[in-house]
Amino acid sequence: MAKVAIICGSDSDLEKASEAGTVLDELGIEYELRIASAHRTPEILTAYMDEIEDRGIEVVIAAAGWAAHLPGVVASFTTLPVIGIPIDSSCLNGLDSLMSIVQMPPGIPVATMSIGKGGARNAGIYAASILGIKYPEIRESVNNFRQNLKKKVMKAAEKHNK
Repeated sequence: MAKVAIICGSDSDLEKASEAGTVLDELGIEYELRIASAHRTPEILTAYMDEIEDRGIEVVIAAAGWAAHLPGVVASFTTLPVIGIPIDSSCLNGLDSLMSIVQMPPGIPVATMSIGKGGARNAGIYAASILGIKYPEIRESVNNFRQNLKKKVMKAAEKHNK
C-alpha cells in the first residue's frame, strides 16, 4: 500500500519531480503518482485530496512550476506533512516557484526543497525520513542510503586525493 503521494501540477513537471519517485523506489517505499493542477483541474485535485488519508497516504510531495500554488493548496486540504518541490519551468528558472512555495502563510506549512531534480531527490529522502519515525525498517533503509552516499564520496576521495 502506498504511503507517499507525489502530485505534479502538469506532466511537464513530471520529468524533474520523478526523481522523488526514483529515491522512494531505491528505498523500497510504495508511492502513487497523480497529475492534478490547482488552477486548471481544481475539481480533480479536490476529489483526490478528499480521499487521500482514507487510502493510507502519510506524506505528500507536491511539485509545481510557475506560480506553484499546488503544494500550498494541497496543504490546505490535509494535516499530513506536505513537501513542496519548486520546478524550474518558467523564464525565472524556478525562483518564482521557490518563492511561491516557501512563503506559505502561518498555519499552513509546506516543507520546501530546492529547485528541480536535486530538490525532488531530497523530497523523496525527506518523505522517507518522516516515515522512518513510525517505521523502523524505513529508518534503516534511509540510514543505509546515507551510508552508501558516504562510501561513494570516500571512494572518489581515494581515487582523486593525493
